[in-house]
Amino acid sequence: MRAAPDALMLFAAGFGTRMGTLTADRPKPLIPGAGRALIDHALDLAQGAGVARIVANTHYRAEQIAAHLAGRGILLSHEDEILETGGGLRKALPLLGQGPVFTLNTDAVWTGPNPVAQLRAAWDGAAMGALLALVPPERASGHGGKGDFSLSPDGRIRRGGDYVYTGAQIVDPDGLEAIEGAAFSLNRHWDRLIEAGRAFGMVHAGGWCDVGRPESIALAERMLGAADG
Repeated sequence: MRAAPDALMLFAAGFGTRMGTLTADRPKPLIPGAGRALIDHALDLAQGAGVARIVANTHYRAEQIAAHLAGRGILLSHEDEILETGGGLRKALPLLGQGPVFTLNTDAVWTGPNPVAQLRAAWDGAAMGALLALVPPERASGHGGKGDFSLSPDGRIRRGGDYVYTGAQIVDPDGLEAIEGAAFSLNRHWDRLIEAGRAFGMVHAGGWCDVGRPESIALAERMLGAADG
């Protein structure tokens, strides 16, 4: 079992319905932002942090994802039906290997330090079952909802509060096999870890943009442009 993660799961299987007509002929991870497919921004983070093994799940227009990633050393976990984050991660575990893994959404862009590297540096496998990358609301561009978590002085998280989950984390999948049903959210796993005091948060030091809607593409490009400038 790995004490520190060296495998990463890219979530790339969803329908992207919030993107409207932009996903009528392509999956959301292949929508361009700042001149590149969204999934490539996520891959930059994974590869920039030196992650040894990367797995992407696929479902909607899977052949396009496969073609885009061909020859790049990325393993694919195809889902015949949408399994959500928890079910998708559980299905991909034979490709990811044992022990804790990174997971990363493919519909966001970041500025500042590499969050994957930040997570690795902050991970304590003896105390943690999950470590979530969070941002305060003023650094959560494109996110119109409420916060997700509060953060205690010792780094543990609880439901409710101002901090926004960014879609990047390290999680120990031990216990996923006991959750009923093929399709389920990782929220169910987090709830168990929160109750056990093993769910922690790490505040990302840079900016983050949720690119989940068409209007968020321009927000992401402005954020990245400002960081480059």
